[in-house]
Amino acid sequence: MSPDEFSIILSKIKPYTDYIYLHVLGEPLLHPQLARLLSIAHEEGFFVNITTNGSLTGEKREILIHQPVRQFNISLHDAEENIGKDKMEEYLRDIFDFANEKSKESYFSLRLWNSNSESSSCFNNYCISAINSYFGVNLDANRAKEEKNIKIKDHIFLQNSTRFSWPGERALGIRRRTCYALKHHVAILADGTTTPCCLDADGRLALGNIFEESLEDMINGERAQKILSGFQKRMVTEKICSDCGYVLYFDKREERKDAKTQRFYS
Repeated sequence: MSPDEFSIILSKIKPYTDYIYLHVLGEPLLHPQLARLLSIAHEEGFFVNITTNGSLTGEKREILIHQPVRQFNISLHDAEENIGKDKMEEYLRDIFDFANEKSKESYFSLRLWNSNSESSSCFNNYCISAINSYFGVNLDANRAKEEKNIKIKDHIFLQNSTRFSWPGERALGIRRRTCYALKHHVAILADGTTTPCCLDADGRLALGNIFEESLEDMINGERAQKILSGFQKRMVTEKICSDCGYVLYFDKREERKDAKTQRFYS
């Protein structure tokens, strides 16, 4: 996506939101004009949130330090498969150094979204040990596995969650579920394809194209309204949604909320 295209998109979504999230399965720190995109977003008054695997934190440090970013979501769990053991210490140190400095003005969520995977226990314990050593805290591995958000220091949190399957990764056959799609967000891909889902990197739920249509027309279109109406009734209307593991994760969160509400009122 070029800076000019980015500007066009921001002008079209401005009536709907002040927040943008740079992810949708891509790695935002790979963009060759990252600094320019972040400057444009700031000039237009948007709060920027970046989701990254953190592997380029050291390389892009000077750009990121001097750009206003509301929050960094760093997927530490990605390193288990994609960072070699000989590079792991450097990888974590670059992330921790950057977070420690930038947290004066930005929030950091260090994510271990694999708590339901027994094979990841050693890796997670390694990360927790590294956090304890660097930040001078004493996080317990069991607590880190059970609690969703643990404060490490001001503006820096360890976020625990379960691994989920991406849309279409497994045939799940889900029929009755709700979702955040269209309720809280839409996703816009590099070519302008607009989709209800932040996991739909292939645009299989395409509502239209932001460069050719208005966002208002797309979210009020027949497909979008059918999807939204279905979720409001806890019904899945699209095949890709029936095979999305995040929907199951979302439902567990809703069940926990319901349980807390029930305890409060009982």
